[in-house]
Amino acid sequence: MTVCPYWPEEGPALAAAAGDADIGLHLTLTDQAPLGAMPEFAPSGRLPPIGKVVRAGLLGRLPTAEIEAEIERQLEAFVAIWKRPPAHVDGHHHVHQLPGVRGALLSVLSRRGGPRPYLRSCHEPLSRALARGVAWKKALVISALGAGFARTAAAEGFAMNNGFSGAYDLMMCHPGYSDTTLAGLDSMTAQRDAELAFLASDEWSKVLAAAGCVVAPFKAI
Repeated sequence: MTVCPYWPEEGPALAAAAGDADIGLHLTLTDQAPLGAMPEFAPSGRLPPIGKVVRAGLLGRLPTAEIEAEIERQLEAFVAIWKRPPAHVDGHHHVHQLPGVRGALLSVLSRRGGPRPYLRSCHEPLSRALARGVAWKKALVISALGAGFARTAAAEGFAMNNGFSGAYDLMMCHPGYSDTTLAGLDSMTAQRDAELAFLASDEWSKVLAAAGCVVAPFKAI
């Protein structure tokens, strides 16, 4: 999340995980301060809430030139600290898949050249979401919003995941250590602590083993 003011300080520490995990860009176009001026999209100097972005995207009212420029800035900020392109790109509040954002993102990534990152798709078959019977309404909304992104990205040759369970009551992945600094940046604190405790526990290992799964970087699959 390169809009975070702590990215330059904390980003290099991710190097310790480079051999075990893919490090990617969490594209941010909501709730935070952009890295550059966006007089139409963020006139106050703060990115709009997700509801406003969804409405503008569905109505075709997003300022795509400003969004493309901000995507470029966030990618450049990643490379400046990480010294390599992101292995993958996803979006805060799944914003990367919205109309008006997805086209901008794919355009920026295509013209940058070099190794292409893989992309997080939030789309999955209707039958799969219904069969789980867990948080299926939210899963279907997220999936519907992501259908166009998945089709377009696949047509342009981007690699993606083939399923998505990132809704509460299914499986989110925001583990972290909560403190006053985090609380000042994001309201999601206690949930991060709970997820970290579970993912670091023996129970997570047991769940993976029972399902016949292993944790591996996407590029190794």
